[in-house]
Amino acid sequence: MSNVLTSALLAEPAVALPPPETPWQRLRREFLASRLAVFGLVLLLLAIGVALFAPWISPQNPYDIGKLDIFDSKLPPGSKSADGAMTYWLGTDGQARDVLSAIFYGLRTSLMVGAISVAAALAIGSVVGLAAAYFGGWIDALLMRIVDIQLSFPAILVALILLAILGKGVDKVVIALIIVQWAYFARAARAAALVERAKEYVEAAQCMALGWPRVLLRHMLPNCLPPLIVIATIDLAHAIALESTLSFLGVGVPVTEPSLGMLIANGFEFMLSGKYWISFFPGLALALAIVGINLVGDHLRDILNPHNAH
Repeated sequence: MSNVLTSALLAEPAVALPPPETPWQRLRREFLASRLAVFGLVLLLLAIGVALFAPWISPQNPYDIGKLDIFDSKLPPGSKSADGAMTYWLGTDGQARDVLSAIFYGLRTSLMVGAISVAAALAIGSVVGLAAAYFGGWIDALLMRIVDIQLSFPAILVALILLAILGKGVDKVVIALIIVQWAYFARAARAAALVERAKEYVEAAQCMALGWPRVLLRHMLPNCLPPLIVIATIDLAHAIALESTLSFLGVGVPVTEPSLGMLIANGFEFMLSGKYWISFFPGLALALAIVGINLVGDHLRDILNPHNAH
């Protein structure tokens, strides 16, 4: 009887266990489980798509002076151009530029400035923070006191001072934003690297006489990236808002360059005269882009928080 039962059990097909879930699969599953995060991602992807394809999808090149007609200035939304060939769905501004096209080009500049400045600040701050945690001692004290001094001043004040010295221009704004933002990443990278510094794999790498650049960049940095990615995502929204603020104040990008902050500033003087659309629609586009980025960043922070790991 026992032989019969044994044969029957052996004849049963083995149940195949599903493969273990990879970190990227878990990230995708938990991210897609949040409707707010998906909504934010859609807004972010829409803004990026509009920025990338602005020259091809814009009804007009708002910065081609030869194509502007002064008779079309300050037209309300839905108006026709003077020659009847074009409909201004969001109206025109004081320079007869199509507000919809200007928003597309403005998103292009704002996202580019934000992305470049955040990427450079992330690289600089990560290296500084990792070096401070790895070497410790007077190097750590010196670097962190510099970070403390940087963080003790309001970001807008530092940016205003830098642009007063450097002057206007997209490249000048990028430099100012990098200087303003790198300290945030340095502080976060140091905190994450201090945890990694005490782990066995770092000691093993040191026992193998690996150089400190290799230990920092190839071993410690990948394990410190999750919190830095979250900060970079949220800081992108901060960089875009700061660039728009500087442009609105007249110290950011020049008038000849498209920027959401500059578009809002162009229509600010007409707000009380009923021509709301010149500032309202660029402000709405800026708000939606920032909300989308913040929704994505907030949910990434919840997912990548080690206290919430399953």
